[in-house]
Amino acid sequence: MERGIIGTLIVGLLVGAIARFVLPGEQKMGWIMTCVLGVAGSFLAGFVGQAIGWYQVGQGAGWIASIVGAVVLLVVVGKFKGGSGGTGT
Repeated sequence: MERGIIGTLIVGLLVGAIARFVLPGEQKMGWIMTCVLGVAGSFLAGFVGQAIGWYQVGQGAGWIASIVGAVVLLVVVGKFKGGSGGTGT
């Protein structure tokens, strides 16, 4: 199913919000960064899924894979932001 820009942003916001809810601890970012995180997590999951043969080229990642990708990105962002004396996870 093809999604437009608005659909992609809405899905990204939902995926990012779910990823932030699943990951324990406090993540200090606004809703725009949450949306960017969700969209980037979905792209990451699609790329990794294509690389290991789960998805065909051009096929987007599913909801669970997108959330996992967003959680991975959230952990990476948390490590970079909280690397010097931050609360971390």
